[in-house]
Amino acid sequence: MLDRFRIAKQPELDRLRKLAEAGGMPAPLASGTGGGTPRPDFLRALRDRTGYPDAPVAVIAEYKRASPSRGVIETGVSPEDAATAYANAGATAISVLTEEQYFGGDLTYLDRMAGVNPDVPLLRKDFIMDPLQVAATAATPAAALLLIVRLTPDARTLRDLREQAETHGMHAVVEIFDEADLALARESGARIIQVNNRDLETLAVDRTACLRLGPLRAPGEVWIAASGISENRHLAEAAAAGYDAALVGTALMDGGNLKESLMRLLGRGGTEGAQ
Repeated sequence: MLDRFRIAKQPELDRLRKLAEAGGMPAPLASGTGGGTPRPDFLRALRDRTGYPDAPVAVIAEYKRASPSRGVIETGVSPEDAATAYANAGATAISVLTEEQYFGGDLTYLDRMAGVNPDVPLLRKDFIMDPLQVAATAATPAAALLLIVRLTPDARTLRDLREQAETHGMHAVVEIFDEADLALARESGARIIQVNNRDLETLAVDRTACLRLGPLRAPGEVWIAASGISENRHLAEAAAAGYDAALVGTALMDGGNLKESLMRLLGRGGTEGAQ
């Protein structure tokens, strides 16, 4: 699947290269080292457990309309409605799928969500592997972006992309699946580590992956568990394994009632499951 994802991003990379050559790349937002109004601090939000602090871990609620494993999940909820529902239910941050071919995403979702809820940090979740993609993200209100070790298995490249993001006031979430990925992430200087229970090569989910790796968390790192999380007890298990946050998408989007599903997941009432 990773090769398919790389191929799917090629038209975007070609378009960005043409824009860059013509001097037409969008300007970055006035934030970070450039001064002006900063983006919401994604890392601080996770550490401070903003949103609903009584949950076992901070929850990054995801806006995901489709996926390769499920096909169409939910297309009737707008980005604006999702941002409002997640913020009202107690999300610490919102993950926004912007990949178009497999996830039904769009880069404009970031602006639309920030337009109704500018204080909730947004994570751009996509297959980012080129500095031009980081530059394009810097022109949006994203507070963080995703870097996947298996997509960019080179510590120097990961470091360069992360440092580029940080010059614009964004954080980088570096995603791993196993111990080898973790070693590369640390070599790159990653501070936010996301353990994906879904192997992107096969799309198989093993929720014990994050529980197995949790004890390897080092002081000063912020760890996020992702994929296969659908119940409040899963959040508690992640917390017990040393995680600071969990990223949840399909379990919240499925059915379209995002606020109610997130409240159940957080343990704020109703039944435990967030199906």
